[in-house]
Amino acid sequence: MDSRPWYRRTLRWGQTNLVEIDPERYDAEWWRDHWRRTRVQGVIVNAGGIVAYYPSAVPHHHHAERLGTRDLYGEIVRAAREEGLAVIARMDSNRVAADLFEAHPDWICRDAAGEPYRQGDKYVTCINSGYYRDHLPAVMREIVERSSPDGFADNSWAGLPRRHICHCANCRDGFSNETGHALPERHDPVSETYRAWIAWNYRCRTRLWEHNNRVTTEAGGEHCLWNGMISGDVLNNGARFIDLRAILQRSHIVMLDHQRRSAVDGFDQNTEAGRRLHELAGWDILIPESTPQYQLGQPAFRLSSMPEAEVRLWSSAGFAGGIQPWWHHIGALHEDRRQYQTAESIFRWHAENERYLVDRQPVADVGVVWSQENHDLHGGNEAEERTLDPYRGATEALNRAGLAWMPVHAEDIGAAQGRFRVLILPNIGVLSDEQVVAVERFAAGGGSVIATGETSLRTGDGAPRDDFALGSLFGIRRHGTASRGGTGPISQSIEDSERHTYLRLMPELRAGVDGPHDATAPTLAGHRHPVLDGFELTDTLPFGGLLCGVEVREGAQVLATFVPDFPIFPPETSWMRQPRTDLPAVTAREAGASRLVWFFADIDRCLARDGAPDHARLLANAVRWCLRGEASVELEGAQGFIIPSLFRQDDRWILHLNNRLVTEKVPGRQSELVAIGPITVALHGLPAARTDAAHLLVAGLRIEMRNQDGRFLLEVPTIHDHEVVVID
Repeated sequence: MDSRPWYRRTLRWGQTNLVEIDPERYDAEWWRDHWRRTRVQGVIVNAGGIVAYYPSAVPHHHHAERLGTRDLYGEIVRAAREEGLAVIARMDSNRVAADLFEAHPDWICRDAAGEPYRQGDKYVTCINSGYYRDHLPAVMREIVERSSPDGFADNSWAGLPRRHICHCANCRDGFSNETGHALPERHDPVSETYRAWIAWNYRCRTRLWEHNNRVTTEAGGEHCLWNGMISGDVLNNGARFIDLRAILQRSHIVMLDHQRRSAVDGFDQNTEAGRRLHELAGWDILIPESTPQYQLGQPAFRLSSMPEAEVRLWSSAGFAGGIQPWWHHIGALHEDRRQYQTAESIFRWHAENERYLVDRQPVADVGVVWSQENHDLHGGNEAEERTLDPYRGATEALNRAGLAWMPVHAEDIGAAQGRFRVLILPNIGVLSDEQVVAVERFAAGGGSVIATGETSLRTGDGAPRDDFALGSLFGIRRHGTASRGGTGPISQSIEDSERHTYLRLMPELRAGVDGPHDATAPTLAGHRHPVLDGFELTDTLPFGGLLCGVEVREGAQVLATFVPDFPIFPPETSWMRQPRTDLPAVTAREAGASRLVWFFADIDRCLARDGAPDHARLLANAVRWCLRGEASVELEGAQGFIIPSLFRQDDRWILHLNNRLVTEKVPGRQSELVAIGPITVALHGLPAARTDAAHLLVAGLRIEMRNQDGRFLLEVPTIHDHEVVVID
């Protein structure tokens, strides 16, 4: 028998998210059989909070509409125990009905006019009030006394989101006592008071996390953990004041409620979320993820089935990021019964191969730096475009190129030496002095660095610097202000759609390329830098973004310069009014064993916005130059449609290959699986005495592997949703 605590050994979960009429229609035997067929090891059961599914004695703890005298929660717990399953008591607890509001008006969030915040017919509770301090602990103690769950999860634990400012007496007094400030009247990232309010709210949520765990462990024992559900979207967590680094360092398991579908993020976003959260919590931590079997989107059709292809692509993307499966249904009875068919094959495959999917360490060449502080203090009210899109663009370029990468929190740069050969800093404006030193040490130790945009122009607390803190390392210094369209300083807003700027590549080569005679073409002189490989037939590339003004010092090479905008309507007016400037857009430098590239033209953000292949190629070229042509993983065939994730498990190598051939308009949606193959994979760094064969866990095949000039080559015949290659 496995003696490890439940949060170390429970790999597959199921959740029937009860609705208030379910006490009259819950088919216990059917759901119990579904647990068996899907091989779940734990269940998440609705207990209390907004709605109680047992006869609670806590005042104003609202019973489910059709509960009567029944204890549906208790019945499900007993059935789960008979099946040998772990049990998490689910709560959803930041809104209350009118009776509790009338009894405890001081527990409710207030706007600046003193009016209560409401969501639908419910009142939103303040995390600094007695509701969280007294009422919810009483509910949790009651649940422990009645049923002894293994732990707790709470879906809406973080309370009022950032877009609102709570002016209740609890917040007014608490903020004043701790910071000496009055509450801010509006959202103003430049304001010292507002920044202090943001930091205070993060601390309040972290303290709440610790408080709830004290309550549950005191009531239920050391392993009865309370876990607030965490989003995989970094901006969503920031909007709810969830300090990911602080919270995950206090977590023994991460209950991931991440179901993002957007016009930007595809299935690979689920892999990224798993990687980023594991990097903070540790790779020995389990991260089960709520995977809906119902349709998401705008609107979300909670009672209709999600296409099987979409569930498979999302869940297999999670497996590549170290995420464990957790099926999730809204309600205990559905007329669309297709949703009951999807999980079984996914969960059975996971059960049969679980030993390869946990207890392993990632292997990657590239670390992509991020931090919530950068989003808060540099991105501000425009974080999605200003700071998240550069990160998205950098990772998109790496995915298209089939390069192995991992997210790196800015606080962990010091531990990057020896783990990664390249660091990318995508518009990381906020870097503390200590983090700057960590980057410099990484380069001094032979690591290469790629920076973009306004990286290092702010201190750790968001204050502007006069110059780039990393300027000396890269051989550049700040000059003037950033440029939009070549005229004037940028404001705090991102440029609008009227953007028609270019990059001029150096040296210009068109005099030696077939085409009409061009009297302005310079005489051929010198060779282009490898960062510009593949662009031999053009001297310009589209840009359309923001340019940070710099001066280049001795030792740095300018690879591209900026071409300002010009009219494009009517077409007869469309020619470059100023075809050349001396404004550097891309520079490269070598310092010892380190290679250094800076994109002052923020093509990473442009890539996330526009998806331009030229921008993806430039970024990937820079990484390949820094890697000196020796990537740990290389893919041949359908590059850009297969994303690799490489792991090491003692002497075993495990490679996930995830299909990203999307046919739907919105990335992250898919109705059919489109097979890709064959794919040739080359691996560097395997010991020379490895076996001559590899196992394909999805296809169930054993394939040959050959050593060619230090690279191990294997061919994967076809990939539908994913393949997992195991080399023992």
